[in-house]
Amino acid sequence: MKRSQRVLIVDDEPDVLLLLRIELEAEGYDTLLAADGETAIRRILEERPDIVLLDVMMPVIDGWGVLQRLAEHNCDVRVIVLSAKASDGDVAHALELGAHEYVTKPFEPAALLATVAHVLSSAPGDLESGRIRRLHQLSSSQSR
Repeated sequence: MKRSQRVLIVDDEPDVLLLLRIELEAEGYDTLLAADGETAIRRILEERPDIVLLDVMMPVIDGWGVLQRLAEHNCDVRVIVLSAKASDGDVAHALELGAHEYVTKPFEPAALLATVAHVLSSAPGDLESGRIRRLHQLSSSQSR
């Protein structure tokens, strides 16, 4: 029997953690939770989730710090940043640090679930080329 894919949800808002846990478990995912970046890094390195939903504005270590630490550890976990910060600069920064997708809050649960499924089902090379393409689009739109 194939094991369920594991999603680490990282957010300092208990309501967001609960909502995402309910939505993801209803779709058959196993969920892990972290309320700060330090806990997230530890859980990623120890438990190797298939994907991480990562908030940016958190205590202890923020989402940017988590992405930087993952890069330092050469950890290739798939990451979707989930943040209220919606500027092109924030999206570009997340992608530069290795995030694969960026979803702004508030979000539609169905759209987020579709993004999770897409990131999980994509080949690593396709994810990387999509990330680079999106970064290029953001940089060319900012330079106009």
